[in-house]
Amino acid sequence: MQKSSKEQKELEVLMGLVSLYLKDGRPVGSNTLKEQGFSHISSATIRNYFALLEKKGLLKQHHISGGRVPTHAAFRMFAEKSLRHHTLLKADRLLLESVLLSDTKQFSKYFQKSIEVLSEMTGCAVLLASPRFDQDFVSKIRILSLDEKRALCVIISEFGLINTEVLYLHRKLSSFSLKRIEDYFAYRLSGENKPEMSPDEEEFAKYAYNEIILRHFISFTHFEYEDVYRTGFSKLLTHPEFHDPSILANTLGLFENIRHVRQFAKATLEEGRIAYWIGDDLAPFILPPHVAGVVGLAYSIQGKPAGVILLLGPDRLDYPGVFAKLHTFAEFMGQKLSLTVEKYKLSYREFRPQTLDQHKTTAEITYKTRRDS
Repeated sequence: MQKSSKEQKELEVLMGLVSLYLKDGRPVGSNTLKEQGFSHISSATIRNYFALLEKKGLLKQHHISGGRVPTHAAFRMFAEKSLRHHTLLKADRLLLESVLLSDTKQFSKYFQKSIEVLSEMTGCAVLLASPRFDQDFVSKIRILSLDEKRALCVIISEFGLINTEVLYLHRKLSSFSLKRIEDYFAYRLSGENKPEMSPDEEEFAKYAYNEIILRHFISFTHFEYEDVYRTGFSKLLTHPEFHDPSILANTLGLFENIRHVRQFAKATLEEGRIAYWIGDDLAPFILPPHVAGVVGLAYSIQGKPAGVILLLGPDRLDYPGVFAKLHTFAEFMGQKLSLTVEKYKLSYREFRPQTLDQHKTTAEITYKTRRDS
């Protein structure tokens, strides 16, 4: 049903006010709005529209003589309208194209670099949930001494995924022993020359290798948190909404709590388009005040949803700009991953939110190192 002329003008006034407020976060008065594209409406008429919109819960006024501020309901109306009307600047499109369509099989570096660029472009924290590629074999294992009883093992996959495990030592190992043990790992992984070792060293190296590979196998078989890439948390500091440390910490919990991430991702996949949570939409997740916004979109590989991108910023987001960048980001990422999967004949398991905190899976995955394949 079409809106009446009065309702249409009322909506135009609301959308104009929200657009102005998003730019600098200052209350908008009737004269200010009149000067910014509404010269055809008198200030008195604009104030009447303000009063009507306030009664509908779309505007609020902090002081009697001050301008109006949009409510979260107004932000949601603006965001919904922006879903249908958003365009991307040519320079932004070229930047995303140069990063996302580059040829690489180092998926971990690709995902991390991509979201760094998206965070810089949007001023938001970004989280990306990725699929798991079955051909991502372990290529290197580094071992570093932490103290007399512990060593840190860094597992690096062919596609650039990095995982770490802490091993407890039966005795202190010298840097020379650790180097020989690392060489033993290389021998087991890729068939390099077996290092000369003492019986005790070789016994420990065998134990350490088997322990690390089995731990990594469990991580590989079950979707763990390593499949989630995050960046841009410091971007929130540029927004006045998050200058209070307690509000900042509370808001960052949206991306730190794995259950919250799973719920956002699941809802985004079910939405089938850009999904968003603005202000008090976040009440089920964090304590008030609710001054943040979360935006999500799935990306696909060969037509099937494979992962999710989530953005976290203030409720006062540039929704048209953010939507345009996120839509193009997901489109280019899907194109590139589809081509790479086809080119290298890769198989993968798409990101499934419900598996993030499961301890068991019925999937039968054959895990192999490069040498075993």
